[in-house]
Formats: sequence, C-alpha cells, structure tokens
Amino acid sequence: MDVSKPFRNPTLGRLTYAEVLDEIISMMHSSPDDVYELVVGTDSQAYHDVVEYVSAIVVHRVGKGGRYFWQGGRERKPLSLRERIWRETWLSYELAQQVIASLQEREVFDVNLEIHVDVGRSGRTRDMVEEVVGMIIGGGFHVRTKPDAYAATTVADKHT
Repeated sequence: MDVSKPFRNPTLGRLTYAEVLDEIISMMHSSPDDVYELVVGTDSQAYHDVVEYVSAIVVHRVGKGGRYFWQGGRERKPLSLRERIWRETWLSYELAQQVIASLQEREVFDVNLEIHVDVGRSGRTRDMVEEVVGMIIGGGFHVRTKPDAYAATTVADKHT
C-alpha cells in the first residue's frame, strides 16, 4: 500500500499515515503496562475488471479492545486467485515493514507485529498456505491464517 494515500478510522475519519502512527503511539503510551498486539492484514474483492485491496493496521489492547486503520486501493484484475492472494500478502508485508521502520524512527522499538493472511487449510486457498506462510516467516514476521487471521478476514474484509 502507498502510505502517501489517506487511511481511515471509523471514529476519526481520514488520517495521514503520520497521524495513524501518532494514534498508535498515543494508545500504547496511554497504558504502557497493557499488552498490545500490532497486526496488519489485507483482503480483496474482485469486480468486473478491477480488484479492490484493503489493508488494515490493528492495534489490539489485549483484553481491553482496540482500534484499527484501513486504506484501500484498486488495481487491474489479476488473472487468477493465486495472483490475488499473493498480491494481498505482499501488500500486507510491505505495510508491515513500513510500520515497523516508521515506529523505529520514532524510537518505538519493542513492537511485535503480526501479519494476518487470507488463506486457510480448507477452501480454495488451501494449496497456498505453506508458501504464503513461508514468505511471511522468511521476512521475519509472525503470521496467522484462517480462522485466526481477523485483521484480514474480518477488519479488512469489512471495507472491501
């Protein structure tokens, strides 16, 4: 995803990427003893000749709720489901790298970021699980798949 494009939040509306980072850091600093999960996930929806991709950044304050920010974009429709899933995965990976780098620039170092991918052991994507998960793990991130990949399958999906 292109972080120069605006993000959205259900409560705050349109935000710049810098404002998203400010909100994440503010939330974590307001209750520093709480446990936080920072999660990125992407989902997509194919239309006639385009695919809409939505990536979400979720800040989950474990046991106490959370907030999320999302950004969408459209691209030419890929030829196959495999290409679309790979594109979703790559968009999440790129956004996760950007978020970690941006937080480190702001001297927030103790963050574990997890990527949620829209693949599972059953259904049409079952043949892709190992390769997609391997790519994310190889990139240094924790990964979750369906049914536990809520950032992709619930949050991002809500906005496609």
